Amino acid sequence: MDRDTQSDALKEANSQKNFMSDNTAPMDEAVLQALLQANQCNEAPYGNDSYSALLEQRFNALFNTNLKVFPIATGTGANALCLNAFVQPWGAVICDQASHIDNDEGGAPEFYMGGGKIYTLPSKDGKITPEALKKALLENREKGVLSPPIQALSLSQTTEFGTLYTKEELQALVSVAREFGLLVHLDGARLGNAVAALGCDVAEISSDIGIDAVVFGMGKAGAMAVECLVVFETERTRQALKSLPHLRKRSGQTWAKGRFMAVQALTMLENDRWLENSRHANEMAKKLLAGLKEAQSAGKLDLSFPYPTQANEIFLVTSAKCLDKLEEEGFSFYRFPVKESCKAKISYILNPETARFVTSFYTKEDDIEALLKALNKLS
Repeated sequence: MDRDTQSDALKEANSQKNFMSDNTAPMDEAVLQALLQANQCNEAPYGNDSYSALLEQRFNALFNTNLKVFPIATGTGANALCLNAFVQPWGAVICDQASHIDNDEGGAPEFYMGGGKIYTLPSKDGKITPEALKKALLENREKGVLSPPIQALSLSQTTEFGTLYTKEELQALVSVAREFGLLVHLDGARLGNAVAALGCDVAEISSDIGIDAVVFGMGKAGAMAVECLVVFETERTRQALKSLPHLRKRSGQTWAKGRFMAVQALTMLENDRWLENSRHANEMAKKLLAGLKEAQSAGKLDLSFPYPTQANEIFLVTSAKCLDKLEEEGFSFYRFPVKESCKAKISYILNPETARFVTSFYTKEDDIEALLKALNKLS
């Protein structure tokens, strides 16, 4: 059901107060209709259906290069499967210390890598620097067999703190990765938000600059259950592409009725729905940020912003009392309490009174106004 057609009571109960994440939103209505349409006929199983064939063509056109697409039900599954193909059991992947693959995937990457290790690099904003990466790789190579060799670089775009890598920053990191023979994986759970914010083509920040694989996020942009692992066909990825169909089957990620994943992805690609939905989410975040900064400037609220808002996530620091009151009013968002014993490990959380608010394609201006109104009442 579309937000605009819901009753006022249902709107109030359902979603006006939910800023926890973009994955709390329902699926885009167009995806639901496409699933119903795909349910009207028989199709070949295991990805041999007409929808899956068309999906690969659409992705080839989008990136303007040869590639293979592996629709996967979850982002964790897609990330872990890619790293499974890129990293040997005796090897390692390197990523930012806030990376989803290290903090929020329940050990799945290590499990699928068969013992492969995850190394992390500290940062202030979720973004690895070329200098830090090169230093870590030099140290890793110097240790020889005493340390698992780093074989892949994993980057998040957008990052875990809603910040963005520019094309130039990505190019610099890919250049270092090439120098040391690494494959590059891009976790694009919010890729659409990044592309919309940067105002570029998706290929410009991926295949064009030598990134080897992208987890093309669709769930947060409005799909039900599909993230597309897109692997670009090069000599570097030849062996990974040979193994991926088998690894996907072994991991339980090869759906018999694969058309129901493919049709979701096709619908999101049609008329750039994935991008337009992400652009809307970004715009809602801008409106929320503007309202928060207005309240801050007027001295109504004691707020600070540890990270710039570059896509659809706003991190703010305020009093625990203020956050408690918002929760009592029924608003949902993530909070980041930091125990003293954990600060060394997760020092990237700057303050125990940090909260994250996320907007989505489903967020309306009324939702933003409701949150700002509640905050201003606390002043």
